[in-house]
Amino acid sequence: MSILEVKDLTVSFRQDGKTHMAVKGVSFSVDRGETVALVGESGSGKSVTALSTVSLLGEAAQLGGSVTYDGQQMIGAPERDLRKVRGNDISFIFQEPMTSLNPLHTIEKQLTESIALHQGLAGDAARARILELLEKVGIRDAESRLGAYPHQLSGGQRQRVMIAMALANKPDILIADEPTTALDVTIQAQILELLAELKASEDMGLLFITHDLGIVKRIADKVCVMKDGEIVETGPTAEIFANPQHPYTRKLLSARAVGQPAPVPEGAKELIRTDKLRVWFPIQRGFFKKVVGHVKAVNEATINVRAGETLGIVGESGSGKTTLALAVMRLIGSDGGINFDGQDVRKWSTSELRALRKDMQIVFQDPFGSLSPRMTCEQIISEGLGVHRIDTGRSTRDLVAEVMEEVGLDPATMHRYPHEFSGGQRQRIAIARAMVLRPRLVVLDEPTSALDMTVQVQIVDLLRDLQVKYGLAYLFISHDLNVVRAMSHKMIVMRHGDVVESGLAADVFANPQTDYTRELLAAAELS
Repeated sequence: MSILEVKDLTVSFRQDGKTHMAVKGVSFSVDRGETVALVGESGSGKSVTALSTVSLLGEAAQLGGSVTYDGQQMIGAPERDLRKVRGNDISFIFQEPMTSLNPLHTIEKQLTESIALHQGLAGDAARARILELLEKVGIRDAESRLGAYPHQLSGGQRQRVMIAMALANKPDILIADEPTTALDVTIQAQILELLAELKASEDMGLLFITHDLGIVKRIADKVCVMKDGEIVETGPTAEIFANPQHPYTRKLLSARAVGQPAPVPEGAKELIRTDKLRVWFPIQRGFFKKVVGHVKAVNEATINVRAGETLGIVGESGSGKTTLALAVMRLIGSDGGINFDGQDVRKWSTSELRALRKDMQIVFQDPFGSLSPRMTCEQIISEGLGVHRIDTGRSTRDLVAEVMEEVGLDPATMHRYPHEFSGGQRQRIAIARAMVLRPRLVVLDEPTSALDMTVQVQIVDLLRDLQVKYGLAYLFISHDLNVVRAMSHKMIVMRHGDVVESGLAADVFANPQTDYTRELLAAAELS
């Protein structure tokens, strides 16, 4: 008998007086010790299906059909029964860890709460269990991280904390919604291996939602392909990959960021240069906050990027990639030289830097967390125009419509709020917000990590087109080496704050010089 069985599941929402069907007659099952993968594009209904299993969609959703866990009906079950199952028998790893973790509580407090609620552990026993979990999911020096808040961790580290919380109570079923999205390739391999070991040792069922078909091929026993709220193809993983029957499945399997960026224009001007850039954070102890050491987040990084050129920055989570980019943009303090367009910007005052901000823009990793939920698409994109008092002689709405079309969004949707867009559409809004100011340097911090493969290809093509059109310089941060190869002219490899390798991207991929770079390429199955 299946531990989780879904039959003819339907999910609908009422909006603007109309009923919208998000899930249409979905059926599948998960056995103990089995991994079932739900794959499909953003908005296909994967996450809605997963949340429906324990009625986590709220009162706005109308559920039909049947969902049974270990023979117990979940749809229409009393809330007290559902609470016993949620987080205990069925655990979730959510896609966006920054919005799932409480920003006001330390990592230790959040993990302790989960363990105390379901296992009754407290004090030293709870602390020991927490350290065990954090070390299992690959967080180095776990004890020193217990007092950290979510914003003090990298995206990958936050995702690992979420995985630790989900595994804390040894669930019968683990529903993993893009669990490796924010992880670099080496940690991703470790997490997948960990999940496989736990599935085998605990006889746990795993429902795995992902856009990465490479992961599906490695981890899943069975695949369900979703499109527009329906499962269009299902079967054993080996059969689906060897002989896909549905045109949509074939489209997903062929989607991959390929090609290379356009050549840098001859004589392109150097836009940004750093000289032995260093970012050290002091470690303070005691009542008088005495400095007893430093966290060496970035250690003497020297880079240069020309107009129309992309520098790829790769490395494990916590290696200093984002810290380096934030220092270049003068958003955090640093030592060493930062030269933008021939000027030493480290000496600039706050008011002088304000004028520079429109030339330096950033697109963040999390397209939901970086957009205000209280602002419409139009307000989000146009906000920078007001902040920098840019007067183009045209109406704001016309400018917003133009940039929305440029990034592949329908201007007729500018009145909508972020939650009304798919993940890929939200990332396009974030790109439009940066591009409306016509910047010269754009930091792209994992801009495709949360997107399915088909949308990744579209975003990579969009970014390359915009670079050629406007001569943009990119700092492209990513753990996805396929995307880095497709986007970058040059690249640097970072580890523990140090730049361990640098050069032309093609040379680094073809002939890596350090063991660490070779390890990254091997984990990504690249050569």
